[in-house]
Amino acid sequence: MAKELGTIVVPPKQANTDYPLIDSDPHIRRVFGYARPSDYAIAGGLGAASPLAFWMMERVSPSHVGKGGYAPVMRLATAIGLLGGLHILYQRSCNRFYGFTENSREVDMDMREMVDKVKKGEPLYGTSQMSSYLQGVAARNSRYSQLFIHVLPWFNPVNHDQHGVDTAKYYQQAERELEGERLGKASTL
Repeated sequence: MAKELGTIVVPPKQANTDYPLIDSDPHIRRVFGYARPSDYAIAGGLGAASPLAFWMMERVSPSHVGKGGYAPVMRLATAIGLLGGLHILYQRSCNRFYGFTENSREVDMDMREMVDKVKKGEPLYGTSQMSSYLQGVAARNSRYSQLFIHVLPWFNPVNHDQHGVDTAKYYQQAERELEGERLGKASTL
């Protein structure tokens, strides 16, 4: 018989950045959802560099292994390129969540998404079947983990409410918008 433990919230250390922090532990869906088209273009280009480089090396200095040796190595080079491209895409998007690079587009997207959730009465960061204690453990283990992703791939697949930002701004904005809608409806009557 397990006993439910209280929520343990360890506030994340906030880095000094030139841009606002959106999320110190972004969910993997948000990272890919907020990625810019330029991120996908750069990731695709860098992902294609590995098989293209291998193909070029084979043209310049042939290995003479034949089709039986070339194809598996080309598949490996393609897989390495795809993984490298995904890594670049993920890292560029996470840097914007952390405020390390320019993120005005993502700040606006975040505000719109969260205010819409507040208006609908949904939880801001989704629901989870995990206990609040385990959600806290997951948050502490994956917070800012994307900074070390090139060594240890660690993503946040857990919905929790410990993201290092003051969520009151979303509720205040939703209240302002709802008040504006009420005033707009009242003036039309």
